[in-house]
Amino acid sequence: MFNSILSFFQNKLSYFYNNSLLLQNIDKFILPFILLTFISSMFMNSDYIGFFALIVMFLTFVKLIFCPNQKLELRTFEIFLLIYFMIVLVSLFGSTLFALSLKGFFKTFVYIGFYFSVSQYLKSNKNQIPLVLGTIAACIVFEGLIGIFQSTLHLEQISTWQDTSNINPEDVISRVYGSLKPLNPNLYGGYLVCGLPVVIGSGFYFLYKKMYKLAIVGLFSSLGVCYSIFQTGCRGAYLSMILVWGLVFIMSAKFFWNTYKKIYISILGTATLLFILTLTFVNSLRLRFLSIFAMRSDSSNSFRFNVYHSSIEMFKDNWLLGIGVGNKNFREIYGLYMKTGFDALSAYNIYLETAVESGIFALIAFLLFLIKLIYDAIKYIFTSKNTANIIFIAACIISICSALFHGLVDTIFFRPQLQFIFWTFVAVINSVLSAKIDQKA
Repeated sequence: MFNSILSFFQNKLSYFYNNSLLLQNIDKFILPFILLTFISSMFMNSDYIGFFALIVMFLTFVKLIFCPNQKLELRTFEIFLLIYFMIVLVSLFGSTLFALSLKGFFKTFVYIGFYFSVSQYLKSNKNQIPLVLGTIAACIVFEGLIGIFQSTLHLEQISTWQDTSNINPEDVISRVYGSLKPLNPNLYGGYLVCGLPVVIGSGFYFLYKKMYKLAIVGLFSSLGVCYSIFQTGCRGAYLSMILVWGLVFIMSAKFFWNTYKKIYISILGTATLLFILTLTFVNSLRLRFLSIFAMRSDSSNSFRFNVYHSSIEMFKDNWLLGIGVGNKNFREIYGLYMKTGFDALSAYNIYLETAVESGIFALIAFLLFLIKLIYDAIKYIFTSKNTANIIFIAACIISICSALFHGLVDTIFFRPQLQFIFWTFVAVINSVLSAKIDQKA
């Protein structure tokens, strides 16, 4: 039905398309603004980043209305995503703080709208996938270099980011925070670890293309990004980084296990040994990593436990439709539930946050979207013979899993810097899965 409406408009407006060079080449205008969304995320505030994303959405809308043969085809996981969005919309109108919820809803609309726009673009421009992912990888590497530079300066804390009460001053890690706005090492760590698989994937892609010098650059760049992740002191990023490398070795086994089994195991063992040695001999990193398991003894952990408890109580009282989406709305309602002195901007868990803001059914729809997306991607990886596409999908799905895993202990997932690359990864997966023919490499 929706495609019939699109076809109607396209036929009626065909005169404008046939006589407009802009409409006939609109994809050439969409791509730069997609890339600018990623580049601006490194140093601009949310409003400016969102401005570029809105331009992408507007141009895509124009493309759908004016350009012939444009259609919208939904995969199963996209249906679950739309159900989630509709529930969020209902939650908005049921919120007691409508004005604040409206701001949060608009952000959700932009994120999901950007996803559908990028997905629509890549479906007809699959040859641009390397450029899109390469731009994200370049941004991650550049931010990693900033972290390496900051680590040499021994930065002073600009906020109370870690519990140092039981640590010698010499063992306190100087947490780097990059150039992302607002300056925050957890946001920075989450951003780096979400983009790390794409940097690793670039190495595999260049190796596949037999561009060995660039493959080596990709490998060393990924190690540089890992170093910066360590220097963030973000414990959630530490755990996600372990997950990333674990998934990389599992998925790369498709290509290397039968032929290079011994070398493969040797590399895995060496990487594990290096990680253990790093934690053994670098006191600041060891103490920071072990604080993950300190439970209530660490003030940061204790703070999160208090937030989890209060957020669960919020969910119990608003389990059907939630309180309305948005961190400002959350903070207003959270004040009624928080323990004295433990104010919070979010639930520090993206799944709990989703349930609190939009209710149980929104959480179920979101989880079904993720489960179906991951299932389809993994199925493609282990059944397809198109090596390039396998690398693209593997890098994207590992990035998505790293963001979701980090989301168990933080909600920086909802920041635009992560949202736009997260949804781009989903769009890349969708565009590859939507191909009519899976050509052999």
